[in-house]
Amino acid sequence: MSLIRPELLAAAHRWREVIAGAALVGLGVWAASRGGYLVTPLGLVLLALGFGWVLTALRRLRFQQEGEAPGIVRVTEAQIAYFGPRVGGFVGLPDLAEIRLLTLRGRRIWKLKQGDGQLLHIPVEADGADTLFDAFATLPGIDMAALVAALGSDAAPSDSRVVALAEVDRLIWARKGAGVVVR
Repeated sequence: MSLIRPELLAAAHRWREVIAGAALVGLGVWAASRGGYLVTPLGLVLLALGFGWVLTALRRLRFQQEGEAPGIVRVTEAQIAYFGPRVGGFVGLPDLAEIRLLTLRGRRIWKLKQGDGQLLHIPVEADGADTLFDAFATLPGIDMAALVAALGSDAAPSDSRVVALAEVDRLIWARKGAGVVVR
């Protein structure tokens, strides 16, 4: 029998990275307040690292979406794999040319496009889709704050008849120089 309620344990587990970053910030403040030529700069470095960790952890937390969708996502050695019940596929991060966030029939889907035009659709709520945050962070020139903001900005359509047909396709990131050049 546990003395801590299961929902409190689940919340602490979800927020564990933010809590660890905040603890590092606290350690940095404590060390910086001790004074001295060695301890103060060390405390300031810990403080800066802690703030960076908290910011990244909050973005990663906002990236994780609640809900269930079919399929499993795996990221292994710069390759994204999606195993769905009917469709699936692989895309290598070096081959990735474009990331879009597609909203179709009320479900949000990552639309990953390779340089050769092949597409991979991954539901945002699929099992393991939270690992895409770290994979996307390695892409050159991606704005992670805009990526996270796009996930939280879908407004519901005003007419229920439009829900089945509504499609929103947002460009999140495109590789510079990617695409077909016609002369």
